[in-house]
Amino acid sequence: MIKRKVGGRGPISNGPMHTRPLVALLDGRDCSVEMPILKDVATVAFCDAQSTQEIHEKVLNEAVGALMWHTITLTKDDLDKFKALRIIVRIGSGVDNVDIKAAGELGIAVCNVPGYGVEEVADATLCLILNLYRRTYWLANAVREGKKFQGPEQIREAAAGCARIRGDTLGIVGLGRIGTAVALRAKAFGFNVIFYDPYLPDGIEKSLGLTRVYTLQDLLYQSDCVSLHCTLNEHNHHLINEFTIKQMRPGAFLVNTARGGLVDENALAAALKDGRIRAAGLDVQENEPYNPMSGPLKDAPNLIVTPHAAWYSEASCTELREMAASEIRRAIVARIPDSLRNCVNKEYFVSSAYGETLNGSTGYNFHSMAPHSTTLDSMPTGAPGAAAAAHATPHSTLQEAVQLTPKPESSELH
Repeated sequence: MIKRKVGGRGPISNGPMHTRPLVALLDGRDCSVEMPILKDVATVAFCDAQSTQEIHEKVLNEAVGALMWHTITLTKDDLDKFKALRIIVRIGSGVDNVDIKAAGELGIAVCNVPGYGVEEVADATLCLILNLYRRTYWLANAVREGKKFQGPEQIREAAAGCARIRGDTLGIVGLGRIGTAVALRAKAFGFNVIFYDPYLPDGIEKSLGLTRVYTLQDLLYQSDCVSLHCTLNEHNHHLINEFTIKQMRPGAFLVNTARGGLVDENALAAALKDGRIRAAGLDVQENEPYNPMSGPLKDAPNLIVTPHAAWYSEASCTELREMAASEIRRAIVARIPDSLRNCVNKEYFVSSAYGETLNGSTGYNFHSMAPHSTTLDSMPTGAPGAAAAAHATPHSTLQEAVQLTPKPESSELH
């Protein structure tokens, strides 16, 4: 294992006489959104890798910044392979696929993008809840299969399990941005909304007009529908399990648009089969991509599964990528981790890591007047002032991708 001192890794210069910092998209190919934000301060490459074994040696040796989706995992051993890395930005909100403690001890800032896709995930959550209550998904499939409904008896049989929403209690686990958005939407449909979140200060429930409970057991006992909106960590893995399912109301609904690891899928499958849980909607699974032909949920009835897509719309995807690239830009032109908006591992940083920049300065910010906006419209397309003259020709453009000759065992870096 490579041992490195944080203070021993010198910052990489970023000026007319030096190579620009290398930033790599680890597990994707499309950099068209990121390039306009980064092209005047960095060389951008993509790896399209599923593990660090597929990442080109040049990236492992020289990349100071990394962008990553959720399809690659970086453990301590993986992080040790990077010789110059100073910042990782997770293109999304969850960071359970990065060892943030090990990264901090190595002087690598880990950031996420918590503000993107709030409306989309909240809307998708309500779509799942409405489908479970009104059984729209199953009724539409029945019509598609050619079934005829002639008379109330056939309708009653086909729509068995449909329930009225008004007056039912929706229990929300985790009242963050998305949980709050779901709560406000649910109230408009007539739900009584309760929530459990031990990390929020007292009084938040009064400002939102919600009812707070102080134990998970109370929430499960009172809820007709439970919706999960918490991050995944070592304390809440399999939060919904055989024991907690027994604390739920018989015939309750379950929705999970947060993280697959929050639900014990074996316990959920058993509860669906015996009717303890009437129906469930999952946008996330413990093992993704979901395979309906295998795994504990393959024969589970009354189950809707979507492919971890609740966050997606064209607008949210663009917003997400712009915000991630802007965080990388802040790391290059300012100080790590002080200038970063969403660094999740500051508490693990060694003190000597503070005050350094990726451009080789400690008291001067390259492009010091560059705005720190998270939107593309306000980001500069070229460097201002004298810096623009020094960098009139960017090292990477939308038309040319960086392509390197890989090691025989590695995938090609483009």
